[in-house]
Formats: sequence, C-alpha cells, structure tokens
Amino acid sequence: MEPDHTDVVLSALADPIRRRIVERLGKGEATVSELSEPFDVSAPAISRHLGVLERAGLITRERHGTWRTCRLRPEAVDELGAWLGRLRPDWDRRFDRLEALLAAQRTPAPVGSPSTAPPASSASSASSASSAFTVDPQEQS
Repeated sequence: MEPDHTDVVLSALADPIRRRIVERLGKGEATVSELSEPFDVSAPAISRHLGVLERAGLITRERHGTWRTCRLRPEAVDELGAWLGRLRPDWDRRFDRLEALLAAQRTPAPVGSPSTAPPASSASSASSASSAFTVDPQEQS
C-alpha cells in the first residue's frame, strides 16, 4: 500500500460509523438498509459513508435489481495489516527497552554497588548519616 493510499484508507477508517460498517462487513455481505439499521443517521448519510469506504478501496458495492449489496475487500484489509505489521518491530523494540528500564527500577541495586555507594569524598559523613538510620532490632517489637 503506497503512502497516499494508506492516508486515504486511514482517513476513511477515522470515522466510528465507517469502522463499524467495516466490522459488520467483516462478517459477510450486507445490503445498504441492513448496514444503516444500527445507526441513527439518514440513508443519504450512510450512502456517503459507503462512498468514502468504496473510494478508499475497502468495500465494493453491487446492484442486484433494487438492492445494493456491499462487501468488504479482504485484500484491502490485508494491505492495511501488512502496513501496520511493518511498524510492529520498531514498537516491539521500544516496549522491550521500556520493560527493561522498568524492571531495572523495580529491582533494588545491591548495597555497595556503584549506584548506591556514596561518593568517595563524603564517605565518612555518609557513614555517620547511615548509622543515624540504623534500626535497633529491639525497637522493632
């Protein structure tokens, strides 16, 4: 799917009514009147939504006498899925890095490790400060 077509498809799917129409057509073909039933919008408004989806290449419409049936174009959905799939490795790496960072923050560093050791110049003052926070085991009861 080329970038311009991707923009058209994503723009078509930006509307919640059109997304619900696509979801419904994912279950099978439907007439225009069947598609309009769940919505509190006029028939011309549904027709405009269907036109947007058709121009984006997501659906096809066929006339059968006085009825118009709509079908989802699975290849269009596959193209969108492939485009989104190309983004996934980058996001997986980002989430892996975030997970590692959060795990490192949850795991306390061992006492005396470089992240918890006091600076060399203030070791004596840090020693006296840490003794001020030492709890006598008899006081804990």
